[in-house]
Amino acid sequence: MSNSGGKKTRLVADKRTRPAKKTAAPKRAKTPSRRRPRKPRPPRRGGISGFFLAILRWIWRVIWGIGWRVGFIVAMIIGLATAYVYSTLPEATALLDGRSKGSVTLMDREGDVFAWRGDQFGGAVTADTVSRHLRNAVVATEDKRFYRHFGISPRGVASAIRINLREGRGPLQGHGGSTITQQTAKLLCLGVEYDKDQWKSERDYVQDCRRTTILRKAKEAIFALAMEAKYSKDQILSIYLNRAYFGGGAYGAEAAAERFFGKSATAVDASEGAMLAGVLTAPTRLAPTNDLKRSQDRAVTILRLMYDQGYLTSDELRAAQANPATLSEAAQRQAGGYFADWVMDSGPDFFTRDTTEDVILRTTLDQRIQRAAEEAMDFIFENKVRDGSKAQAAIVVMSADGAVRAMVGGRETKVSGAFNRATQAKRQTGSSFKPFVYATALELGHSPNDTVVDEAYCLNIPGSGEWCPSNYDRRFHGRVTLTEALQESYNIPAVKVSESVGRDLVRKVASDFGIESDLAAGPALALGASESSLLEMTGAFAGILNGGSSVTPYGLIDLRLLGENEPLMGTTGGIGERVINEKAARELIYMMNKVVTSGTGQRAALPDREAAGKTGTTQAARDAWFLGFTADYVAGVWMGYDDNTPLTGVTGGGLPAEIWRETMIRVHEGVPPTPLPMAKVEPPRQAQPQPQPQQQPRRQPQRQRDRPIENILRQLLGID
Repeated sequence: MSNSGGKKTRLVADKRTRPAKKTAAPKRAKTPSRRRPRKPRPPRRGGISGFFLAILRWIWRVIWGIGWRVGFIVAMIIGLATAYVYSTLPEATALLDGRSKGSVTLMDREGDVFAWRGDQFGGAVTADTVSRHLRNAVVATEDKRFYRHFGISPRGVASAIRINLREGRGPLQGHGGSTITQQTAKLLCLGVEYDKDQWKSERDYVQDCRRTTILRKAKEAIFALAMEAKYSKDQILSIYLNRAYFGGGAYGAEAAAERFFGKSATAVDASEGAMLAGVLTAPTRLAPTNDLKRSQDRAVTILRLMYDQGYLTSDELRAAQANPATLSEAAQRQAGGYFADWVMDSGPDFFTRDTTEDVILRTTLDQRIQRAAEEAMDFIFENKVRDGSKAQAAIVVMSADGAVRAMVGGRETKVSGAFNRATQAKRQTGSSFKPFVYATALELGHSPNDTVVDEAYCLNIPGSGEWCPSNYDRRFHGRVTLTEALQESYNIPAVKVSESVGRDLVRKVASDFGIESDLAAGPALALGASESSLLEMTGAFAGILNGGSSVTPYGLIDLRLLGENEPLMGTTGGIGERVINEKAARELIYMMNKVVTSGTGQRAALPDREAAGKTGTTQAARDAWFLGFTADYVAGVWMGYDDNTPLTGVTGGGLPAEIWRETMIRVHEGVPPTPLPMAKVEPPRQAQPQPQPQQQPRRQPQRQRDRPIENILRQLLGID
């Protein structure tokens, strides 16, 4: 069979066994690789150096591997701790006043502040309301990067450590490099409040808060970070300005400005702001009340810092340097001196020394009269007392109702907490006690012109034997009137009168007039053998001036809490019950006026007004007194040594009378003269003949039955 197509037909089997050949696709060119060619490895160094380099690289990898893991863990711990502290922080306003005790502000009779006690807090201020000069001075001094850091300044810490090491101290001793935020954290005691059951005293608590250890610095840093997260910069600065101690018992800027300058912290100028900021470094040492010159020098440095940091212009700097800050009058008086101490002691503890509230005390003090007394003291000791003398003196000035107007408890007038010789010293009164002997006689009906014989006189004292008083001049003066006996301070007539009217009555009159000390039981009572304080004696003389009524010396007018109008307590003293009748009081004032005009107290006489008083000198001149009054004021002066050393050439009519005179001249400046409320007593019609002075013999006196006081004495003693 033939194939018509000329081609051989492919069988099905052929198709299975011989697959058709496909035309191969053209090959694509390979795309070059985009990987960067590897840098050839540097040839490995051989030898020892290569070995050690390999070890170092391995150590670094280990450290890095551990370090970032540890750092991450530490960061987590710090973050968690900061978050916890953050959650415990109260509102900023609750942290402004951190005192555990209150303060006491003392005001004089005119309502002017003259002293502060306790932890003074004048009120809250903020960074916005406080004077810009004070705010800038604090930032420039304490933390110039305050507004730029996050609560901790590594640069400041490193600088502080470097300075401490260079000065030979430990890294944490001396300069701390703390920011204002960290200092605020320390002021807050890291959130730990004072608990009197946990701490022995608040002082121990404060010392613990100020401890500087690595652990405490770490806690402080965490607390600072939490504060930065919780509060704004101005809120932190406000807490600091209100919590910081500025010295002088002032906590916070407001209290410090009032304490030192008598103005609000919102009104201080550049020099005052610089002084306050300078105190923060060492509040006790740099407080202007302790050393004004040192505080002013420190303020000059602060002003320069403020200028360098752009807070002051050159003109403002020159003006501030030319007018340094000075203390207010109240600040110059320290803390109110002896008077403030006495008033604080006279009030209840829970409103004075231990108060937890802010208390206002209105007092009887007259600052003009206080200055007068201090100036008189200084004048006499500078001009009349030998250099180096250790003799002391005290002065009390009061009104006739017992309101104390001035008190000087010693030669150092600007002190606080010192021994007060006007109130705390109990000394023998000497002849200054004699007015109470004659007050008793006048109350019983005797007259200033009644007579008594000054002659040798002895008494038998059971258990002690014979006692014979003598006069200061060791002479007898014959028959004298009661006025003459007081005027010349004769001892024998005073004892005779005391014995005739009765010692018990004399003791009662003196006690009722306010002399509360234990009074002597024997006949020496009439000569001032008993001890008393100057305040008691001055108050007793005030009772004579006011017409014969007792007085309780007082310095407190009223007490109230800060912000309250109603007082919690009022006057603690004043005029009490009548002791002698007014006629007797007026006659006694007449007799005491003769002491000043003609007797032992002539050196106390005033040039422009009437005065009355009595001198007093104890045995061996260990104490010298002068107490007296005008129609307006009563004043008492004591002089002596703290160790009872006898005075040399001093009697009550000498230096004490001169101190009294200098005080009263100053006290009465501008006060119109007023006559004394004394009786008009006609002198005796016939002067009694005075015997010639003779040496006092130690023998019993002859009986003279024509002497009325002698007869009364004999009847009392059972003598014929």
